[in-house]
Amino acid sequence: MTVTANDRAYAQPATCAIAICLDGCEPAYLDEAITRGLMPTLKRIRAAGTDRLAHSVIPSFTNPNNMSIATGQPPAIHGICGNFLFDPETGEEVMMNDVRFLRAPTIFSKFYAAGARVAVVTAKDKLRALLGDGLRFDEDRAICFSSERSDQAIMATNGIDDASAWLGRPVPEVYSADLSEFVFAAGVKLLREWKPDVMYLSTTDYIQHKFAPDEQGALDFYDMFDRYLTELHAMGAAIVVTADHGMKPKHDAQGAPAVIYVQDVLDDWLGAGAARVILPITDPYVVHHGALGSFATAYLPDGADTGDIIARLRALPEMLEVLSRDEAVAKYELPADRIGDLTMVSTENMTLGTSADRHDLAALKEPLRSHGGLTEQEVPFIVNRVLDLPDAPVLRNFDAFFYACAAAALEEVPA
Repeated sequence: MTVTANDRAYAQPATCAIAICLDGCEPAYLDEAITRGLMPTLKRIRAAGTDRLAHSVIPSFTNPNNMSIATGQPPAIHGICGNFLFDPETGEEVMMNDVRFLRAPTIFSKFYAAGARVAVVTAKDKLRALLGDGLRFDEDRAICFSSERSDQAIMATNGIDDASAWLGRPVPEVYSADLSEFVFAAGVKLLREWKPDVMYLSTTDYIQHKFAPDEQGALDFYDMFDRYLTELHAMGAAIVVTADHGMKPKHDAQGAPAVIYVQDVLDDWLGAGAARVILPITDPYVVHHGALGSFATAYLPDGADTGDIIARLRALPEMLEVLSRDEAVAKYELPADRIGDLTMVSTENMTLGTSADRHDLAALKEPLRSHGGLTEQEVPFIVNRVLDLPDAPVLRNFDAFFYACAAAALEEVPA
């Protein structure tokens, strides 16, 4: 069977094809854990399989990249260009987690329509509806649920009743490594007992926001992941390990968040409230990052000199890149109707905010680590088969299922 998903052909895998999205997995996390002897299975896979770096989509946030992996296409095609957007027609700022925002079918829906068994497990429920779009749950060929609401899973909408009881694990705390471990444990049980043809496992980046690669919390996380990877690999699945984005420290020497409040800057230049700055990182889980990331978009008032504003923003030392809408659409492959008149990307250790009084940073207990920009675009791309792959920037994280299916067609599995 050959499945055509968004103009790419995916062969029906001979064994289960799995893509694992390690949310926020800066390549340094894997390097550090392997160096310390904590990831023997991944070390063997990197040596005997295929080890590359790939580029994520920009903005390097969770929703755009997960949906790019799920569709095999950039945001210009699938439409999800952030966690959060401003609708100029209604004047509302809304979460972009409703299927009405999705403009392309997922690879999962195409495989399902072709008769395959499909399993999707995600950490946060904000992605579950988007990832499950196009699946039916009345034929025992599709399962899609989140760790966060695993106890609320029902057959009619998830393909499984009470996934928490099924797995024998309590619903994890959302701000914990357990939320991701639940995903891995579910993946192992699904592969062993339910035997999907295609499976997607997507985690949360709480640990990566909280801990640097050499800190104990991060080391424990990757030690845990390697144990589950060992089981998946031993069952013969073809596996691609990648990430939705990297992660960088975004704080000053005293540990305070490093941020430029762009709404305040534009208010000073254009008048209070004349422009509108949108932070696409915004989601319900702001304990991670305080809604501070490295990418923002701005809507300017009618009559504003866009070129002049862009030039002035580019002159700020905190800015790495400022583009017009047309430039951003061309360079980042974004949907033109869902971004502002300009986009901004901050430097490696800087974030972009709206107004200082709109960010509640009290929940940030550790020095800020965040993402969203070009410096968090490089991600791992590791396959447990030998494939002839390009490297970044040609290789993209959303090539994951294309190469997972190619790997599943190979007979030889590395040790």
